[in-house]
Amino acid sequence: MSHLDTADVVVRDVIEPLSIRTDREGRFPREAIDALGRAGLLGLVSATAVGGQGAGLREAAEVVGRIARDCPSTAMVVCMHYCAAAVIEAQGPEAVRREIAAGRHLSTLAFSEAASRSHFWAPAGTARGTGAQVMLDARKSWVTSAFEADSYVWSSRPLAAEGASTLWLVDARTHGLVQPGGFDGLGLRGNASTPITATEVLIAADRRLGEDGHGFDTMMGVVLPWFSVLSAACSVGLMEGAIMRAAGHVGQTRLQHLESSLADLPTIRAYLARGRIKADMAGTLLQDTIAAIAAGRPDTMLRVLEVKAAAAETALEVTDIAMRVCGGAAFRKEAGIERLFRDARAASVMGPTSDVLYDFIGKAVTGLPLF
Repeated sequence: MSHLDTADVVVRDVIEPLSIRTDREGRFPREAIDALGRAGLLGLVSATAVGGQGAGLREAAEVVGRIARDCPSTAMVVCMHYCAAAVIEAQGPEAVRREIAAGRHLSTLAFSEAASRSHFWAPAGTARGTGAQVMLDARKSWVTSAFEADSYVWSSRPLAAEGASTLWLVDARTHGLVQPGGFDGLGLRGNASTPITATEVLIAADRRLGEDGHGFDTMMGVVLPWFSVLSAACSVGLMEGAIMRAAGHVGQTRLQHLESSLADLPTIRAYLARGRIKADMAGTLLQDTIAAIAAGRPDTMLRVLEVKAAAAETALEVTDIAMRVCGGAAFRKEAGIERLFRDARAASVMGPTSDVLYDFIGKAVTGLPLF
C-alpha cells in the first residue's frame, strides 16, 4: 500500500474513532501514535539505510493533511515528529535514527521559550560545558507531545561559539526536566502541548546536533520549511474535514414543508462554494511551496513564509463558514465541526505567528533583510 492508503486505514480504524475522546478528555492519542508507528508512518521520512521509508516533505505533508481531516491533535503530534525527525536524520545518532525508522521513537521540537515567545530562533536558555557533559537551563513555553515524546530537539544559546543558537537531542526522561502544568486549552486539546522547565539538566556533550552556534542555520534551512509546510498541511486537511462534514450535513438535512434539503438553498451553496475556493487556494499554495523547495526556486523562502500564514488564516474563514452553514447542528460535538473550528484557531498563534510572518513577508517584498 502507498503511504496515503496506509494513513487512510489507520485514520479509519484508530484515529477517527478516538478523535472525540481525544478532544473531550484532552488525552494524548497514544493508541493512534502507536498504530502509526506499527504502520511505518512514524518512520516515513527516515532513510531506507536505517530501515525507514525514505520519503520526503511532500509525502509527510500528505500524511499530516489526511490525519488532520479527522483529528488535528494527532496531526500536529505527527507534524512536530516529522520536523524533529528531519533534523535527527541529518545530524543525529544512528541508534536514534533506527528507532524512529522502526516506529518505536516519537520526537518533537522544544524551541519556543517564555523569554522569546514566538521568536523561536532566539533561545534564551543556556548550555554550559562540564567536561564530557553539558548543562542545560531553560523555560520552554510550549512543547508539543511534552513528556509523551521520547526525545526533544532542543535549542539553547551557543555553548562557546559565536552564533544565535545550538541544537541538542535531549532524552525526555532526563533528570531535571519538569512539567510546570498540564494543558487544558480551547483547541488541539490532545497534543500535550505544555511548558517544560530545565534546571541544571545534564546531557552528554555528543548529543549536540550540528556544530556549536550553527543551530540557526538548521532552524532556517530544515526546521522552518518543514514546519511551515506541515503546519499548512494540517490547516488544509482541517479545512477539508470541515467542508466534507458541512456538505454532508446540508445534503442530508431535509426541510419537510418544502420537500427539499438545505443543499437546495442557493445561499447555502454559495457559502460552501466560497469555502471550497478558499480551501483550494490554500491547498494550491501548499503544493507550489513544496514544488519550490524541491526545485530550489528563487522564491522558496517567500513561499515558506507565506504558506503557514495563508493556510492558518484561511482555516479560520473556512471553519467559520462550516459553522454558519450548519447552524445549531454544528455546535453538537458529534458533528465534529465545532471541534475543527476550535482546532483551527491554533495555527495563527503558533510561532512563528501569522503576524510575525506578515512582517517577514513584508520585509521580503520590500527587499529588507529578514533578521
